[in-house]
Amino acid sequence: MNLIFVSVIVFLVPPATLLDIEFEKSVVWGPGLGESSLPVRYFFVQFVNNAGENATESQGIELDIQLVGRPKSQRNGENCRYHLEQIDSGDGSIVVRYRIFQECRAASLHIKYQNLHVGQSPYRLPSTIFPETCSCPLELEEFLSVWKCQEKYEQIEEDLSTFSSINYTHIQRKMIEKFTHDNPGSLAICQYVVKSGEIFRRCFGKHVGFNMFMDATLLSILRKVDLPDIEIFVNLGDWPMSHKGGKSRTTGPWPIFSWCGSTESHDIVMPTYDIMESSLEAMRRVSLDILSVQKAQKQWDEKDPRGFFRGRDANRERLKLVDLSRKHPDLLDAGITNFFFFRDEEQKYSPKSPRISFFDFFNYKYQVNVDGTVAAYRFPYLLAGDSVVFKQDSPYYEHFYGQLKPMTHYIPFRRDLSNLISRIQWAKSHDSQVRQIAKNAREFVRENLLPSHIFCYYVRLFQQWSHLTRSHPVQVTPEMEKVPQPEDSRDCSCDRKSPRDEL
Repeated sequence: MNLIFVSVIVFLVPPATLLDIEFEKSVVWGPGLGESSLPVRYFFVQFVNNAGENATESQGIELDIQLVGRPKSQRNGENCRYHLEQIDSGDGSIVVRYRIFQECRAASLHIKYQNLHVGQSPYRLPSTIFPETCSCPLELEEFLSVWKCQEKYEQIEEDLSTFSSINYTHIQRKMIEKFTHDNPGSLAICQYVVKSGEIFRRCFGKHVGFNMFMDATLLSILRKVDLPDIEIFVNLGDWPMSHKGGKSRTTGPWPIFSWCGSTESHDIVMPTYDIMESSLEAMRRVSLDILSVQKAQKQWDEKDPRGFFRGRDANRERLKLVDLSRKHPDLLDAGITNFFFFRDEEQKYSPKSPRISFFDFFNYKYQVNVDGTVAAYRFPYLLAGDSVVFKQDSPYYEHFYGQLKPMTHYIPFRRDLSNLISRIQWAKSHDSQVRQIAKNAREFVRENLLPSHIFCYYVRLFQQWSHLTRSHPVQVTPEMEKVPQPEDSRDCSCDRKSPRDEL
């Protein structure tokens, strides 16, 4: 018997998509290339192929990125100290973010892949950049221009329209009188005054520990921008407080700033303490934030095609969700991780589900968002991930909900969950449409909910509020305590002129 040997030569080559990438044509953009003094600066890299089209899948690329600049007190050619991180979004783009630890002059970002410059690299930053700890505020109009803030926010216009003709001096006295005599156990409110760039506050109630979040928010904002003098009352609790039905402009509704609004209240809504804290503490003590959650998990076709939920028992509908999961385990995986509100029913819903990393949520195609005590503050992070969000109809909302469109950015279902299963079944049979909804949601986040947008919203809100109450004399009363900036906040030159400008 004759044996015939055939030689097969196998060439190992990178994926075709990688071979097609034109690094010089790839697009780099974002506030991290400008002078916005964000706590964590960030920008995006969109890979482009040789046909001029955006890549749409992960390229598995680790770029060589260096920040080159001179610290304020340069020694022996020392470079600025910073920490940098790349996040592969799994959609043909990566997020690059970096936190600087000292004033950095004549800074440039060098972005390369195997010695090839990406986009228009190197990117020379327009002025000296400062770390989060520096107190170098811009004038208000300059801030709005440098940070490219929106001219108008419909939610702000709607919230403030309720108070367009109030006598604030009178209503302020009524509010203080009410909060002073009300049951302290039922209150969690702080009166804040911003005057000449400094913060003062007076709190009402026993449980006002969340003032640390509002303190940190205002302190950070004032290190970046000269706010007008304002006075605000901040609700530190979950539930909106300014209930509809006030009898007159002097007895209600109260102009109270809250992190959550509702269709039954007149609360003036701010970005939540959660999304603000993640903006301030990213790359430090907070691992979950609106940028880190964009990290690619499984490819879309590899994801578990079921609805997913994990959370505490903060709402009766969350228990109903577990009931549905037990009836339809092929469509829904829902579990309670901790019992507090319904401890008497814990045995019925046992065993408790073990906690898992939020990032692992996105191993599932469908994320089920159900209210907690109020709006579930995880919603922005779910939108930023690479799954589609099923959102419960709700009277509660955060500052951005009015900009979202059902079936464009998320899939809605009834408050009583009665059509959730049919919605999931629909999604399974309309996979391409559902995947597009997930892409739309991430695009919405990148255009509206990143840290620069959160700062802009706060500043526009306070600017508009100052216009509304300009006839009211802003005063620091003896009962107030000062909220000081960190001791090292002024250890910066605040000279934004780049050394290049002197050449």
